[in-house]
Amino acid sequence: MSAKIPVLVTGGAGYIGSHAVLALKDAGWPVAVIDNLTTGFRFAIPEGVPLYEGDIEDAALLARIFEEQGIKAVMHFAGSIIVPESVENPLKYYHNNTAKSRALIDAAVKAGVPHFIFSSTAATYGIPEVSPVTEDSPKLPINPYGMSKLMTEIMLGDVSRAHPFNYCALRYFNVAGADPQARTGQSTAGATHLIKVAVEAALGKREHVGVFGTDFDTPDGTGVRDYIHVSDLASAHVLALEALVAAPGESLTMNCGYGQGFSVLDVLDAVDRVTNRTIDRRLQGRRAGDPDSLISDNRRIKATLPWQPKYADLGTIVEHALAWEHRLTELRPE
Repeated sequence: MSAKIPVLVTGGAGYIGSHAVLALKDAGWPVAVIDNLTTGFRFAIPEGVPLYEGDIEDAALLARIFEEQGIKAVMHFAGSIIVPESVENPLKYYHNNTAKSRALIDAAVKAGVPHFIFSSTAATYGIPEVSPVTEDSPKLPINPYGMSKLMTEIMLGDVSRAHPFNYCALRYFNVAGADPQARTGQSTAGATHLIKVAVEAALGKREHVGVFGTDFDTPDGTGVRDYIHVSDLASAHVLALEALVAAPGESLTMNCGYGQGFSVLDVLDAVDRVTNRTIDRRLQGRRAGDPDSLISDNRRIKATLPWQPKYADLGTIVEHALAWEHRLTELRPE
C-alpha cells in the first residue's frame, strides 16, 4: 500500500469530482478542492476539505494551493461536458477543456507534482466500428467535446515523456447514480444524463423524457449504452492513484465501464419499476452522431487495478439517483 499523498481535485464541487473527493476522504487521502462553482455546488464538498474558489487557469492560485497543501497528485475533473453545446460553441470547449488543462498541467510540472489523473471520455472514440470498444480502438472524435479531451490526453502523454510525471486517463462511459449514502449526486439543473432526466420526470420535475431515435441497430431500436455507477467510477480513480504512486515511471489509459449495455427503453423501464410510475416517453428523431451502441471493453482496468465494482446493477443505480433527487429537494426546495 502506497503512502497517502495530498491530492488536489479540480472540479471537486461537481458531479463526478465530488464523488472522487468522498472516495479519497473515505480512504484516508488528504484532499483539497479547486472549483470556480460555475456548475459545482459548495454543499457537495464534505466538511473539513479545503475549498479554493477559483479557476484552474490561475497560475498564481495553483502555485499557492500546491505549496499550502503540499500537493503531490492532481485529479482533474474541471471542464465542460455537454456534447451538443460543444458543437454550437467549440471555442468554449477548447478553452475550458484543452487550454485550461494545459495551464493546469504546466502549473503541476512547475510545482514538481508527479502524478495526474484525468477525467477523459468514451467520446474520444467517436462512432466505433466495433462495440465493446477497447482502449486501442481508433480515436476519431466527432464533436469538439471528444476532441478537446483527446487533445488533453495527447498533452499528458507528451509531458510524461519530458518530465518526471506520470498520468492515468480514464475514459468514462455513461456515468449515473449517486453516492449510496446520499451525500452527493448529480445536482445540475437541466442536466442531460438519461437516468437523471428520467428520475426527474418520475418525480414530476419534468413533463416527459425524449427518446432520440428508435431505428438504431439494437434489439429494441433505441441506443444502447454502458452505464457506470458514479461511486464505482470514483473508486477506480483512487485505485488508479495508488497505481501511479506505486509505479512512478508508468502511465495508464483505461476504459471505465461495466462492459454491458442497456437501451434507452431498458433504462426507462427500470425507472418505472423503481418508482412504480410510468414516465411519459416522447419518441423523437435521432441526434446527429449518436452511435447505435457504445459499450466498454473493461478487461484492461480489471487486469491492471484491483477494481471490484459494487453497484453494477441498473436498478441500484436508479435507486441511488432517486434517493439523491429526494435529498436535493430538501437541500434546494423548488
